[in-house]
Amino acid sequence: MKLLDLWRWEGRVKGSTFLFVGLLAFSIKMLLDFSISKFGFHRYWTPLFYLRPFGTFVYSLAQANRDAAFPLTMLLVALPFVWLGLAMTVKRLRDAGRPLWYSCFFFLPIFNFLVLLVFSTFPSVSQPRQYEAAPWPNVRPVDRWIPRSKWRSAFLAIGLTAALGLLFALLGTLGIASYGWGLFVALPFCLGLFSVLLYSYHGPRSATECIAVSVLPILILGFVLLVVAIEGIICILMAAPIALVLAVLGGSLGYAIQLAHWGRQNRAAFLSVAILITPSFFSIEHFVKPQPSVFEVKSAIEVNAPPEKVWQQVVAFAEIPPPQEEIFRAGIAYPIRAEISGHGVGAIRHCVFSTGPFVEPITVWDEPHLLRFSVTANPSPMNELTPYKHIEPPHLHGYFESHQGQFLLKRLPNGQTRLEGTTWYSHSMWPEQYWHWWSDYIIHSIHMRVLRHIKAQVEISPVKAGFQADAARVSESTR
Repeated sequence: MKLLDLWRWEGRVKGSTFLFVGLLAFSIKMLLDFSISKFGFHRYWTPLFYLRPFGTFVYSLAQANRDAAFPLTMLLVALPFVWLGLAMTVKRLRDAGRPLWYSCFFFLPIFNFLVLLVFSTFPSVSQPRQYEAAPWPNVRPVDRWIPRSKWRSAFLAIGLTAALGLLFALLGTLGIASYGWGLFVALPFCLGLFSVLLYSYHGPRSATECIAVSVLPILILGFVLLVVAIEGIICILMAAPIALVLAVLGGSLGYAIQLAHWGRQNRAAFLSVAILITPSFFSIEHFVKPQPSVFEVKSAIEVNAPPEKVWQQVVAFAEIPPPQEEIFRAGIAYPIRAEISGHGVGAIRHCVFSTGPFVEPITVWDEPHLLRFSVTANPSPMNELTPYKHIEPPHLHGYFESHQGQFLLKRLPNGQTRLEGTTWYSHSMWPEQYWHWWSDYIIHSIHMRVLRHIKAQVEISPVKAGFQADAARVSESTR
């Protein structure tokens, strides 16, 4: 076999060649990952990353806030090996006369090492060439069950795919309580792929039809989750961009597969696997328990007053008027007031939100420069916007946690104060970087609501601002 043949999807490979190429590629990949991480970017690296779904890349993505070039480099290095591994796996399965959908095991941590050993032991067999690119097995009962009409097959594909999506969504959220790669990446991709392959079972379909069939089940699934009180409108809208994009990608792949089959092109439909086993990422993430990163959000404002006066409002501020921002009116938790019990390090501050109080023991009291606190209790991050009175999705509890916060006051030359608020937080939802963008936006909006209120209270008049700060402290002492 020539070197370029290794990356081609056509042809067959024997077990010995498959094992040799697999071990050699893994050794080279491991050496490259170690060298790039250790010497190129001075990052921690361990072979244990390979035991997690997309382990090395997930770790590098978590470091993107330090250096965006790191995850990009790791991804570019990984892509040729992913292509090589899939191509060799498809050719080995074809040579062994096994179903091509077995290649989905290539993506599973731990199992992919077993695949290398087990698939290499399969004996070579002959197989009619016309079946090699078929996206579905030639099973007569299935043939009769799937309608031949375009419209009827489309309705079946959309309805069945949406039902499978609901089943897997319930399994992931309510059963395994995993809001990760399985739910937000693998599931929409597989649903898009599955729906197109089902729709094109009896004949070729156009690209426009395939994309429409891949997207509609996702939209229906979102509507059903809202109707059955599993999720609220805000969470569905936040998840929609990544879900729709991945469904389109899955549908595009399905279109390419059915085009290769019905066009009678003698090339392999290498991912005619309809990777339905990928939702097993739910259980993998549940047992692997990837550790979330800690993110930092900073927001600042200039106040027309010296730090000594601003400090009084930072420690405890009176009730903020009802929000006008659409994000808060839609249900995202927003700050109402801040109260404090005690003085100095060890005092307990309560920042009361619309969903409950954050409990914040003071760890640094450097008046009037720095107020830092830890967070020992987090309320729900939102009240779900839903047709029902109230719902409690699992992600409202324990999936977003604020760990620490601070207010930094910097005296400016013109007698003003630069007031900077910082929050350190983590969330247990993946892809981490995608939800990190949403979280940063929400936390920045919360910061600015508090900072603008402090600025307004301090600048109205020194006497009134001091009176309101004293009233807030009296209110807390009488509780």
